[in-house]
Amino acid sequence: MKIAIVKLSALGDIIHAMVILQFIKKYNRAIEIDWIVEERYKELLKSNPDINKVLVINIKKAKQKKSFFLYLKELIRVCKFGPYDLVIDMQGLIKSSIIARLIPSKLTLGFDKSSVREPLASIFYNKKFKFAYDKNVIERNFELIKFALDLPFKFEEVRDKLPFLYSNNIHSTQCLSNFKKNIVLVPGASFVAKRYPVKSFAKLTNLLDANYFIIWGSDEEKLLAEKIKNLSPNINICEKLSIEGLIDLVSKSNLVIGSDTGPTHMGWALNVPSITLFGSTPGYRNTMITNSNKIIQSKSDVNPYRINKNDYSVRNISVSEIIKLANNLLY
Repeated sequence: MKIAIVKLSALGDIIHAMVILQFIKKYNRAIEIDWIVEERYKELLKSNPDINKVLVINIKKAKQKKSFFLYLKELIRVCKFGPYDLVIDMQGLIKSSIIARLIPSKLTLGFDKSSVREPLASIFYNKKFKFAYDKNVIERNFELIKFALDLPFKFEEVRDKLPFLYSNNIHSTQCLSNFKKNIVLVPGASFVAKRYPVKSFAKLTNLLDANYFIIWGSDEEKLLAEKIKNLSPNINICEKLSIEGLIDLVSKSNLVIGSDTGPTHMGWALNVPSITLFGSTPGYRNTMITNSNKIIQSKSDVNPYRINKNDYSVRNISVSEIIKLANNLLY
């Protein structure tokens, strides 16, 4: 059986979907899996041994350039993928459902209209699955694939997962300490309300003795890193890392602390201890709590159907609460 999974973006969302691969192969190694993804995230997938081919599209680039020609060109290229026995849209957006339907296949499957943020997406599937949108995203992915492939795995199995991110990019270990715990800080996020304050990060590094690395992706995030370092000079700001470089660094660290964003979720994917800070987004939905992967949620009332980007309650999480949890995970 040959299948294609459509999960185009973003970093954290792809991570939460990728975990399913090892369980598909656990129960049926004969299934051949291709993955369709936006070009900027291909590094996340390309070294995964459970994926046959990573097929890249550039819908985001066409949108940024406001080019209908580029958009049409990408859609025509998608029509040449496959053919497949089954295409599964794990994204549930209109753009992903159109792409899924254009890929030659016997069957196109996705969530029904009550289970996605963009209900119109469901009209492009010829088989649909119902599972509440406000449920945990990892559980939603598991149940969708279980339904699609009729495999007997149980969601509880994910707690015994193997690390599933791979890197051929060996990050420099010169800054890693053999005497102190190595902690990765992730101050950036997709929108401002998700970000923990610069001053609080600096206070954390001054009160919890460790060897710190700040990672960043955009110029704006680099500025955040520099502001933290100005307040706490002994920490390290990493150079701009590729996705594989990020994977390598996180895999060698003792703890990741950051906002609800992709690099923080890498800790969970690699079985590295992590603390994810939630304010305007729902922690119960956007990650999995384990013995080594914890969350701290603000007291804000979060509606997963309508995220309030003016909810800055993550700023109310106390540094002392993070330190207490970090000590429990590190020692």
